[in-house]
Amino acid sequence: MDQVRIWADAVLQPGFVGVTPPEWLERRLDEGLGGVVLFSRNIVDLDQLAGLTAALKARNPAVTVAVDEESGDVTRLDVGSGSTRPGNHALGAVDDPDLTATVAADIGDQLAAAGVTLNYAPTVDVNNNPDNPVIGVRSFGADPELVARHAAAWVTGLQSRGIAACAKHFPGHGDTDVDSHHGLPRVVADLDRLSRVELVPFRAAIAAGVRAIMTAHLLLPALDPDLPATLSPRILTDLLRNDLGYTGLIVTDGIEMASIRAQYGLTGAVVRAIAAGADAVCVGGETADEETAVRLRDALVDAVHTGTLAEERLAEAAGRVAALADWSAKQAGERTEAGRRWRAGHLDRPGLAAARRAVRTWRSADAAPVTKPPHVVEFTTEVNMAIDGATPWGVGGPLSAILPGTTVERLDRAAATNGGLPLALSAASGRPLVLVVRDAHRHVWLGDVLRAVLAQRPDAYVVEMGVPGGDPVGAMHVATHGSSPVCGQAAAEVLTGAL
Repeated sequence: MDQVRIWADAVLQPGFVGVTPPEWLERRLDEGLGGVVLFSRNIVDLDQLAGLTAALKARNPAVTVAVDEESGDVTRLDVGSGSTRPGNHALGAVDDPDLTATVAADIGDQLAAAGVTLNYAPTVDVNNNPDNPVIGVRSFGADPELVARHAAAWVTGLQSRGIAACAKHFPGHGDTDVDSHHGLPRVVADLDRLSRVELVPFRAAIAAGVRAIMTAHLLLPALDPDLPATLSPRILTDLLRNDLGYTGLIVTDGIEMASIRAQYGLTGAVVRAIAAGADAVCVGGETADEETAVRLRDALVDAVHTGTLAEERLAEAAGRVAALADWSAKQAGERTEAGRRWRAGHLDRPGLAAARRAVRTWRSADAAPVTKPPHVVEFTTEVNMAIDGATPWGVGGPLSAILPGTTVERLDRAAATNGGLPLALSAASGRPLVLVVRDAHRHVWLGDVLRAVLAQRPDAYVVEMGVPGGDPVGAMHVATHGSSPVCGQAAAEVLTGAL
């Protein structure tokens, strides 16, 4: 096998379907495939996942095994049960960097027990656009300095367990109102604003020694009016490498996302990304098959042979993949100890305590705790593709455990605006009414529904499990800053006076 082909294999991080390695993936690993990315479709439980990662490493001991485990609303390891930790927005609300480091270390323990070596987290975007449909509670907040101190703490906590952290999405995905899974966002910021806002957390992550940084599929016209950041030498090489002095691995966001695939195609995007300065390419989604992985490798080889991609650039990228593998190998002892710690089942895991500290509550003068079984209405809204739709959320479950007899229903937009609301109000007659929403300020219809319900039931309790926006409403307004089960538990405790 020629050296160029070896380098091309090294820079790819494809996904696959199944809970055991398919035969094609084993062959590719034997040939030097540098990485694999896991999704919830690959995960049943911790024991199965540990067996899967061990099987991958048996074929290629240097393989990077990556997963997107932000915790909170975005989890891959705990999709079926929901995360045992709150996400970044809750940690930012608490604003205790030591707590953030502790939560990240706890994530590291779990990932180490699973055999993962690279985590596509933390999200360090500054969520300074309240209409952002893809970042939201994944961000620590809207203040660059707050995001920066928690980015550094998160990176430090995770990497203390021997798991490489990956700060994302460079150069900053917070000030957008388009989801890059579906379209190409634009960040309209001049260089001064970029330096004062978007880049502040990335500088902090770099100073903390982050091992990887993930690119964003967005346009930043102030730096490059033509190419998305993932494909832009001005952004990846001139800005990230030269100006910020970053020397670690640059990995792309999912290269199959519509924001760049529509214009450049998979092969065109992969070649351009590596040429621009990326070192590894995440290939997941629906393109998780051998044909795609081979086609992308061959496109890189052909690009070198035709002069479209400099051989030295591909070699450099493969070298950074190898450097991350070397770092991971040196952390084997830390990961072994971290995995042992997780499997020991210690009882002081920080997730619920962190979620309790993140709750913010407003009460009217006559608001009282919920002491009788309430009727809970959870309004469902569209979530971005980073959040697995099967992940549990809400307050009804925890309230039912505290107050048996609690009833719960879910209404989407169609149901809420086409006859479902009167039935919900009827079901709550003579009982406490709890309304649960996520990002109510981003959904006009949901704001209208809340006003209509509160006009009839001003005594209703409102739980906001997304990014709080606008003035608090209801007799009691509870903001959890996330919707993982521990956030729901904390909200239930506040509603019932237990917290």
